[in-house]
Amino acid sequence: MIDLRSDTVTKPTEQMREAMLTAPVGDDVYAEDPTVIELELRVARLLGHEAGLFCVSGSMCNMLGIRLLVEPGQEVVCDVQAHIARAEMGGHAAAHGLTMRTFPSTRGRLQLSEVAKIIAPSAGPYLVSTAAVAVENTHNFGGGTIQPLEELTAVAELCREHGIGYHLDGARLWNAQVATGVPLEAYGRLFDTVSVCFSKGLGAPVGSVLVSTTENIAKARVMRKRLGGGWRQAGVLAAACLYALDHHVQRLADDHASARIFAGAVAACVPTAVVPDAVETNVVVIDTGTVPAAPIAVAAAERGVQVSALGPFMIRAVTHLDVTADDCELAGQLVGKLLSG
Repeated sequence: MIDLRSDTVTKPTEQMREAMLTAPVGDDVYAEDPTVIELELRVARLLGHEAGLFCVSGSMCNMLGIRLLVEPGQEVVCDVQAHIARAEMGGHAAAHGLTMRTFPSTRGRLQLSEVAKIIAPSAGPYLVSTAAVAVENTHNFGGGTIQPLEELTAVAELCREHGIGYHLDGARLWNAQVATGVPLEAYGRLFDTVSVCFSKGLGAPVGSVLVSTTENIAKARVMRKRLGGGWRQAGVLAAACLYALDHHVQRLADDHASARIFAGAVAACVPTAVVPDAVETNVVVIDTGTVPAAPIAVAAAERGVQVSALGPFMIRAVTHLDVTADDCELAGQLVGKLLSG
């Protein structure tokens, strides 16, 4: 089976398992796990921030990071395809009492003009006030889209001008850094809070890190415990993340190349389904046209290729370290043939 449903399906390598097995550990609820502490400090420094907090998931990091910036009854604004709006189970509203409004985007790409039109800081006693803007880089449902640094910077200036927070959902920020060469710190310093994930392209089994100021992270640690997210000898998991930082970041370029190979194989059969040159990282979004996506995904799985149907006429494939370029070419040929009838 060639599994392209997500880069979350990766299994830890033997070397990563060895690092987990030998990791020094302690009780992280008491902030005594040395491996967790090492990971948090290292990630914070990479992103140009003071402190970090290791959490079970990117969704939890996003919930904590946005809650630091937004009070109950206030709003965070994001694009209409954002992960925080579509795929975090309404957690921001259910757990923290936040509202959310969205602006339109093309493939999730940020535009200053759209953000400027929607924000409403200090909206008065009758409307909801905007307390933060959230951006996703790379953009999952947009197809691995990389946000231009100039646009991110322009929106950062807009947020500062209006006194509102700025959160980066950087689950796949590693992919953006590898694809563009823009340093992680250049991205990270633009934002008040940043989340990055290790259980996607970096191949760790579990874990994300939230970074911000020392004061914010102290608050987030309390919020994490309130959500049931306190954990004990979490160093066995943090060790996998540290191993990934040392060994799995630069190889993301291989995943990007495999994604373009997959897209090219699909386009060779159905040119309107995807533009290979528009594939920027490891996520490929396929437009199935008038052909329903779900039956195509089912038929592909029956033939040994798993992809995701994420909309009535949208299929997503995500490359990762557990599939080869040859796997991706074969998978793309199969999906393309199924789409072409």
